[in-house]
Amino acid sequence: MKAKKYIYKYILILIGILLSVNSFAQETNAQLWEKANAYYTTEEYQQAVSIYEQIVDSGEESAKLYFNLGNAYYKTGDVNNAILFFERAKVLAPNDADIDFNLSIANQFVVTKIEELPQPFFARWRTSTIDKYPADTWSAISIGSFLLFLIFLGLFIFSRRSSIKRIAFWIGIITVVFSGFTFSFANQQKKDIKNRNHAIVFCPRVTVKSSPTQTGTDLFLIYEGLKIEITDSLNTWTEIKLADGNEGWLPDSCIVKI
Repeated sequence: MKAKKYIYKYILILIGILLSVNSFAQETNAQLWEKANAYYTTEEYQQAVSIYEQIVDSGEESAKLYFNLGNAYYKTGDVNNAILFFERAKVLAPNDADIDFNLSIANQFVVTKIEELPQPFFARWRTSTIDKYPADTWSAISIGSFLLFLIFLGLFIFSRRSSIKRIAFWIGIITVVFSGFTFSFANQQKKDIKNRNHAIVFCPRVTVKSSPTQTGTDLFLIYEGLKIEITDSLNTWTEIKLADGNEGWLPDSCIVKI
């Protein structure tokens, strides 16, 4: 019995320590956040960058944090990192107008100009719809729609009036289909956050090769700040795809994942 009491006591102490450490970390990040914002306000942008980076290094992630860090980098003249963190913010908040605006300003400094391949109407509509809300909002909408479906299913099963059964049946079909669509939207956003298959070019200029080797044929030249899609990797080489459809290989050291 005494041994069990000691075990329980140690478990409680350990839980208390873990909770204290977590609370301390959150408190420290909150203090760092205020300090970084204060440096930004007084136009001490390099100091603001350093402190925002400390918060990122602690494992915290949010669109607001990335957005502020992108702004601070932009003010220091580091356009590559500004674009990188604006893009990271956009992954978490895809429909934020402020992020889109600041990203478009930073992208004006990118030398490589790409004309995107036109997408079918349905693909454009799906992308714009998914980007309207973050994954958590789509998940909540999906769950709410499914609960409505269960209510109408109950009305269909237990109601004795044929008119109510008919209405409940059709509304139930609509709500369950809507729930499925919104669930797929949430799932797609979760995949985008998890996979991160896009990157920013950080080498001032790099020649894209036809194969993952220095002896590969030179295909085209791209410059820093450009956003690319990662399609494959081999050893120290990454296969990329541009928005205009061009593909090739470049060294891992030239890109940073969004």
